[in-house]
Amino acid sequence: MTELLATTPFGRRSMTLGLISSQMTARNIEHGAKVSKWQVFRDIREAKELLGATDRALAILNALLTFHRDEELTGEGNLVVFPSNEHLIRRANGMSPATLRRHLANLVTSGLIIRRDSPNGKRFARKGQGGAIEQAYGFDLSPILARAAEFRELAEAAAAERKAFRLVRERLTICRRDVVKMIEAGINENVPGNWRGFQRRYETIIARLPRTAPRQALDALTDELEDLWADVHQTLETFVKSENMNANESHFERHIQNSSPYNHSTVEIKNGLGNKCEASGRAEHTDNIRSLPRRDLPLGMVLSACPDIAPYAEGGQIRTWRDLAAAADRARPSMGISPSAWQEATEAMGPQHAAIVLAAILQRAEHIYSRGGYLRDLVDRARQQKFSVWPMITALLNARMEALEKAALSGAAADMRSGQGADTDTSTSSLEISSALRDSMKKKGW
Repeated sequence: MTELLATTPFGRRSMTLGLISSQMTARNIEHGAKVSKWQVFRDIREAKELLGATDRALAILNALLTFHRDEELTGEGNLVVFPSNEHLIRRANGMSPATLRRHLANLVTSGLIIRRDSPNGKRFARKGQGGAIEQAYGFDLSPILARAAEFRELAEAAAAERKAFRLVRERLTICRRDVVKMIEAGINENVPGNWRGFQRRYETIIARLPRTAPRQALDALTDELEDLWADVHQTLETFVKSENMNANESHFERHIQNSSPYNHSTVEIKNGLGNKCEASGRAEHTDNIRSLPRRDLPLGMVLSACPDIAPYAEGGQIRTWRDLAAAADRARPSMGISPSAWQEATEAMGPQHAAIVLAAILQRAEHIYSRGGYLRDLVDRARQQKFSVWPMITALLNARMEALEKAALSGAAADMRSGQGADTDTSTSSLEISSALRDSMKKKGW
């Protein structure tokens, strides 16, 4: 191989430290080094942004490589090619001479080729005996051979960066779509949550998204969006879980918690529906609903079954159905029932029955996780004519009667042990219902 000497460019082109560095790199070619010129060219093309090479410059480099006759670049061969500008322009798809010179300079600046200028700036080769080239002036391709391993690493890094950029854009796109649609779902489904705050957070993040941004900036914005996604999704998931729990739990109008110390399981209260589920749509269930009393519930019976509604009444007393409806409307916000859910209940059931249902829900509030969701479920069943307030109130009334009777029996036993008689009937004095109604409830099995 011809010894590589440091040469300065011809004409007004100045010498730079970068040119000297390229010449030093080209001089450090290992003995026996060999690479495929087209494989290295593909690596250079993949890493062109990292190298600072332009598309047109790579077109010229491709043309220069075609002037090297061998398929491989070797340390023992002559790596200087010396085509004229006319030949280069022809192989570079006919670009102008000014464009050719500009992009040749780009190849030199990028350290991909080295100029080996003759004394007069012409490109030619001097041959010796036998036609072997002794001295050539033109463009030296030695940096391509010397930096082949570096180009391969840069190509792999560039490919990894492009993949990471593509993935972060996919994450960003999917996250934006999910957040927008989940917020819309939460608002449309009346899910409790700070949806306006979520929307403001989303708009703030997207406002900082530039039209063209580096991967690091997209990563940071995507991380913020994913945090927002997690908050929105958790809000929806919590609500769905609560709705599923309410749908799967026993309806409180047919169940009470057994207070016996020997049995802590939930037992079914006899409410005139037997073992049929009130939400079922079977013929037997429909017949049971139709067999319930047609008359309205007595107000006194409702207040006896649901005493917790009384403190919400004006003056603490409920004398009429209008007083009960007003008390229910005051109790609604503290129970977490939205105005829309309350309006749907009054439209589907009527103001009187809606007030009864809300009083019953308040009476069992500690056993119901989502009161609004439960009320909506009852509204849906009422619209299908599969719901009546009678079993709900009689179940609560029976539960109170059993609790008071047990308390009375416990008190009587204690009095007998202490030698005192029980002169009062606690269940009768605390639960104000008529004996006729009590006998009717026992007769019908409520």
